[in-house]
Amino acid sequence: MEIKKFLRPHLIGLIPYSSARDEFKGKAKVYLDANENSFGSTSREKFRRYPDPYQFELKKKIGELKGVDPGNIFLGNGSDEPIDLLIRAFCNPGKDQIIINPPTYGMYEVSANINDVGIVKVPLRPDYTLDIQNVIEAIEPGIKIIFLCSPNNPTGNSIDAEDIFTILKKFQGLVVLDEAYIDFSSNPSLISELENFENLIILQTFSKAWGLASLRLGMTFANSEIVEILNMIKPPYNISGATQDLVLKALENEGKMKNMVADILEQKKQLESMLSGISSVLKIYPGDANFLLVKMENARETYMKLIEKKVIVRDRSKMELCQGCLRITVGNENENQILVEQLESII
Repeated sequence: MEIKKFLRPHLIGLIPYSSARDEFKGKAKVYLDANENSFGSTSREKFRRYPDPYQFELKKKIGELKGVDPGNIFLGNGSDEPIDLLIRAFCNPGKDQIIINPPTYGMYEVSANINDVGIVKVPLRPDYTLDIQNVIEAIEPGIKIIFLCSPNNPTGNSIDAEDIFTILKKFQGLVVLDEAYIDFSSNPSLISELENFENLIILQTFSKAWGLASLRLGMTFANSEIVEILNMIKPPYNISGATQDLVLKALENEGKMKNMVADILEQKKQLESMLSGISSVLKIYPGDANFLLVKMENARETYMKLIEKKVIVRDRSKMELCQGCLRITVGNENENQILVEQLESII
């Protein structure tokens, strides 16, 4: 598959911005090339300098963890940055389109709208499974990217791997599989399939299982040609030095992350049990993420009353196929208990 044939024509041969750290990659005693402030505002000397623009040390560590060559990794400011960059790189404004499967993560649609890219919506079935036949039928020459979210947000369900493989085989464009919640699922990541499908792009994040949402670090796994394109059009220093340092520190203790995931899944079971005993709860949808989609009587009114009690959940009742639903993140034991108590008091 020739990836560059999908690239917007004016980007072919683009000369990217060359930063000071692009032009000199070694170690030196004195750096006077990047117009940095050598005095600095903190005792951390390295924060006075621009960070590694390609995060080589961090990618090496992530590659070891995920079993992926660092050349197949792009790091972005959250997953939102690569979502935007992929649309900007491969979709011609006012001409090309993407496919999404609502209800799903809203940034696919927002990024497409910002870039004046059309959106073809193929809704999930009422049971939240992927309508694979309608997805295939929706593929037309102007479709450049199909976004799939598994486990899906806000429904929490996973997409059958065979359906994903079917799309990858039948679609000649890019398939972006968003695995933000994969660490909470018993289903394996499809990272191992990258070598089998050149058009597969996988998104993961440090915001969920790793508990590092404020650092805004998203991982993109793809063939090296796609990674090179993303590196070509990204801002020069898109990942801060502080983020790189802190994530490297977190990666030293993968066991802590796995323990957190186990604790969250245990709390999820307990929360589901407590919620099922509340009379206004009509249904708790099964899912593979760190949240529950809950259908309730008077969902909007309940949401507003919870706000008054300083308990914040997410109202998803206006989303397609989520009428009357609140999305509730699994908190710690104390947070979950407070939520349940306040829901009972509202009743």
